[in-house]
Amino acid sequence: MASSTAVDGVAHAPTPSEYIIHHLGHLSTKHQDKVVDFSIINLDTVFWSVAMGIVACTLMWLAARRATSGVPGRFQAFVEIIVEMVEDQSKAIVHGNRTFIAPLALTVFIWVFLMNSLDFLPVDLFATIFSFLGFPNAYHRVVPTADLNGTMGMALGVFTLMIYYNIKIKGVGGFVHELFCAPFGSHPALWIPNLGLNIIEFVARTVSLGMRLFGNMYAGELVFLLIALLGSTATWWGFGMHVFAGTLWAIFHILIVTLQAFIFMMLTLVYLGQAHEGH
Repeated sequence: MASSTAVDGVAHAPTPSEYIIHHLGHLSTKHQDKVVDFSIINLDTVFWSVAMGIVACTLMWLAARRATSGVPGRFQAFVEIIVEMVEDQSKAIVHGNRTFIAPLALTVFIWVFLMNSLDFLPVDLFATIFSFLGFPNAYHRVVPTADLNGTMGMALGVFTLMIYYNIKIKGVGGFVHELFCAPFGSHPALWIPNLGLNIIEFVARTVSLGMRLFGNMYAGELVFLLIALLGSTATWWGFGMHVFAGTLWAIFHILIVTLQAFIFMMLTLVYLGQAHEGH
């Protein structure tokens, strides 16, 4: 009987491909049958994005509430370093009123960093939890920035701010004039080429901003899944490589998580800074 149960367990064990596909599935409102379907909502991405946004706002509120003029504690000193770094970058890039832009950049950096950091949670954590609750086949992805929907949503937010600041700084007439007359000149024969290039520039900025963050975090998630498969070999070699490779990649991933948050913040500042300037 025990032997039969063991054989059945092995027979029903997922293959490496099934394991990875399952861990890359989203907890969604319905199954996606088409490449693009805007009626589907990835509930896990929405939940963890909002949750990390709340955590980011709470951390900044606590830092502001506990700030003292005397010798700062470790938490206050750490927050001050980040704030000064973001302020210096915004001052160097945005030549205009930074009352909203500097706090926005700080929020973006902390928010994206926290969402990226969710990649450090064990890959099988939520699969185990759902299995324990009686939902062994439930899908759940915990890293919002490894979902293209999440990163493109943030990129579209930056795109909206680009258009807003272009109109606010240059006026509607000035912005339209720039669209049709830059970079080649204001001759009527050049209006269509100018407009086409400017549209391509705005689209390329938005798509590259979202795709860059998604690509790096998605690749990191895949590496963690492949390392987890090493531990499932049930051999001393596989377990040893699982521990060694997992530790090494986690240490390296700290750099990736921080760097991608910094790059997203910097590109946000660059794009908004360019909106303050004319061709």
